Amino acid sequence: MQTIIVTGGAGYIGSHTIIELLNKTNYHVVSVDNFSNSNPQAYEKIRSITKKKFDTLEVDICNEALLNEKLAAFKNSAGIIHFAAFKSVPDSVADPLMYYHNNNASLLNMLRFAKNNQIRNFIFSSSCSVYGNANELPVTEETPLKKAESPYGHTKQIGEDMIAFFCKANPNFNAVLLRYFNPVGAHMSGEIGEFPITKPNNLLPIITQTALGINSLTVFGNDYDTRDGYCIRDYVHVSDVADAHVKALNYVIEGKNKKNISLYNLGTGNGVSVLEAIQSFEKVSGKKLIYTVGPRRDGDVIAVYANNTLAKSELHWVPQYSLDDMMLSAWKWQLNLEKNK
Repeated sequence: MQTIIVTGGAGYIGSHTIIELLNKTNYHVVSVDNFSNSNPQAYEKIRSITKKKFDTLEVDICNEALLNEKLAAFKNSAGIIHFAAFKSVPDSVADPLMYYHNNNASLLNMLRFAKNNQIRNFIFSSSCSVYGNANELPVTEETPLKKAESPYGHTKQIGEDMIAFFCKANPNFNAVLLRYFNPVGAHMSGEIGEFPITKPNNLLPIITQTALGINSLTVFGNDYDTRDGYCIRDYVHVSDVADAHVKALNYVIEGKNKKNISLYNLGTGNGVSVLEAIQSFEKVSGKKLIYTVGPRRDGDVIAVYANNTLAKSELHWVPQYSLDDMMLSAWKWQLNLEKNK
């Protein structure tokens, strides 16, 4: 049985991707995570949902010697799915060096590991933040990249460049870059979702915590040049994003890729304002949210949403879940967390 290595597998998108891998493929899965921004309980949730086995390693991927030592036990690896990155825009603005070290050193180590062990297939977790404040909407894969608005976004631009140069130097290596827009929600079972280790930065966990009085919601700016003054994002369900990783992996392993580096936007193609997201949550939960409007936040782009035609045509990926599904699944997960405290 061939092995798939998933870095950051205890994280939000990583854990949901492992569920999809276990449910939809016959690969042996090895998850590598140091729990710096994730919760080991995620593994218990994965096993509960899938009823299947997989291996786990607690390793800091930036420690190359330890990484190589621990992964040496696993042979016959068909591919790597690389998540393992810090992802908070405001945290990256406050501590850029931490982000450059963690996000880019870990990628360097995984690429070198792949080369040294003749692992030919690599799926990279990128971000729509690489587009910056794009000149055109919706953005396509051909949209020129603007200056990154945050160190986080810049680490993803650097990561994509690293992989592109590596693919050019190694023609037998296959890579897929997946530019996420805004993954949200939780597994539809309500059994697993986002585990905020500290005070969350992402909108949806803040919304669900605010609904229970655990947190308070501040919307950063309502004076943008958009239809209602609020930032516009392309929210996509985390299980849809996870499904795209399985499809991308199969795409390269089965040799369907036309070139050795491919790039896809992962979004629904619909721009949703922060206010519209709040209204959707209020509708499905029956909870009225109390929030305040604060100043704009450093590093935030005004509006970004995807043209996902390429992912649909080449990966045969079509998002299955609506905005209301995203909100309802996140709410079910939040209630589950409270019940099990």
